Amino acid sequence: MTIRRGEAWGSPGRLREGAPVVHDDAELHGILCRARAEGRTLGEVGLLGGDLCRALGGPGDADRLRSEDAVRLPVDVVCVDLDEGTTWFVAHLLAGWGRAFGSGAVAMNGDWLGDAKLGPRAHPNDGVVDVTVGRLPLRQRGAARRRARSGTHLPHPALEVRRAAVVEVDLGRSARVVADGVRVGRSRRLRLAVEPDALVVVV
Repeated sequence: MTIRRGEAWGSPGRLREGAPVVHDDAELHGILCRARAEGRTLGEVGLLGGDLCRALGGPGDADRLRSEDAVRLPVDVVCVDLDEGTTWFVAHLLAGWGRAFGSGAVAMNGDWLGDAKLGPRAHPNDGVVDVTVGRLPLRQRGAARRRARSGTHLPHPALEVRRAAVVEVDLGRSARVVADGVRVGRSRRLRLAVEPDALVVVV
């Protein structure tokens, strides 16, 4: 069940024996996509690093994952239909729009992408994905990069923000798509659909 304002989220509980442990978002992306390709449910994963781990306040302590201090948190996964094929992400997706703030889209399931807070309102278990689409004029990109470190680059008249369970984007041209730090192909159109409570992570 997705989180609601004012409600407690997660519960104490250690990582089950034999569950995978990942060190970054790309590693989590890989095992998630393999599980989906094989028709398996991933179940639960321990997080030791990455932007999703940071969004959840995970300390990156391997011993903690199997101790009484561990916390179990349900999180959403976002399914992405590309022009050719399907992928998933847990933390973020970039389409054309890199950290240089050119044109394109960024989709966030948490607040952080590296040192930039590109999803200041995003939450990994709120049942929606936060998508920012647009093109910044060249002269404004430096200021936007600086403000993105604190999440104050939004709102901006050149950027449209959508928050919904399903978001469709037409980039107007084929662009490189990167999910959780992994290049997954090129696409002009994206359809992003949230899968609520699709995964349990332990930090």
